[in-house]
Amino acid sequence: MLPVMCEVRLVGISKRYDGDKAGRAALAALDLAIAPGQMVVLVGPSGCGKSTTLRIVAGLEDPSTGQVLVDGRDVTQTPPALRDIAMVFQSYALYPHMTVFENLAFALRIRKLPEAEIIQRVEDVARSLGIHEYLARRPKALSGGQRQRVAIGRAVVRQPKVFLFDEPLSNLDAKLRGDMRREIARIHRASRTTSLYVTHDQVEAMTLADQIVVLKDGLLQQVGTPLDIYDAPANRFVAGFFGTPAMNFLRAEVADEGGQRTLRGAGFALPSSTTSAMNKDVIIGIRPEGVALSGAGVPVAGEVNLREVLGAEVVLHVASAAGELTVRADAKADARPGDQVMVYLDPRAVHLFDARSEARL
Repeated sequence: MLPVMCEVRLVGISKRYDGDKAGRAALAALDLAIAPGQMVVLVGPSGCGKSTTLRIVAGLEDPSTGQVLVDGRDVTQTPPALRDIAMVFQSYALYPHMTVFENLAFALRIRKLPEAEIIQRVEDVARSLGIHEYLARRPKALSGGQRQRVAIGRAVVRQPKVFLFDEPLSNLDAKLRGDMRREIARIHRASRTTSLYVTHDQVEAMTLADQIVVLKDGLLQQVGTPLDIYDAPANRFVAGFFGTPAMNFLRAEVADEGGQRTLRGAGFALPSSTTSAMNKDVIIGIRPEGVALSGAGVPVAGEVNLREVLGAEVVLHVASAAGELTVRADAKADARPGDQVMVYLDPRAVHLFDARSEARL
């Protein structure tokens, strides 16, 4: 397959539906540039606007305002069939009365390609996806994973300018999700087709994306690489959305103690290099790997409420005066529910957010 490289740009895209309350839009003034060949993943909770964005790019929804540009061409009013965009749906959307071969060949026959080319393309894609032996079967004779491979193959065989994926793995079990995630990554590496992928699953976002776009309530929260999003979240929402187990949040105040800036909260005091004003209320974010059962960090006393065994490690939920703390520890850790423990906060692992706006400081 020859690489298809094109840029996709969304300029001032907004979407309001009939019945929306005043001031509440499904999508609000979204500006987004997807570089040629990139895999960009839209992520956020249900109702944040990610599927709406995808449907607008596909032409299945009309934006209330804004433009969709593909390769510099305004396609906002262009019918879906003329956009040269292929979409993979959550529900497979296969034709039940057609064989796998016929499902894969359907779009090519609509385009009236030579039969020899159709057969070659279908067989090449079927082999690459491991479904060549099922070409004579109908969808009802396939497993969920096999059906999803056919749905992906139907998009790949078209060799479009843009791939759109709308939560394609959410109906699969955990093992199949992992297998298909790797398959999608392999297809993207091979084709380098510009792709937009929608999911609420942070693991999919972190493992597939060149760039992650985080949405909440129709508003853009942050755009960045997976490491940008994880290491420097733009606000408390992004920080809490990414990471398993989720980031710990503690309330504190920036104080000046003998010329040293300190983050002082209930039951702890952390040294800080922050330049924020004194007596400013802040929220401290610290991931579970930044909290330990031993070490040189700042001690916080607490009681273990819950112990989750995850094989090579355990996750401890500790109640403390500072608040609930989640600790990632070695599987050999002895702490059990009801035990009094001392946990240690690593000052180098701290993220700071404004208590009012929740923006990163």
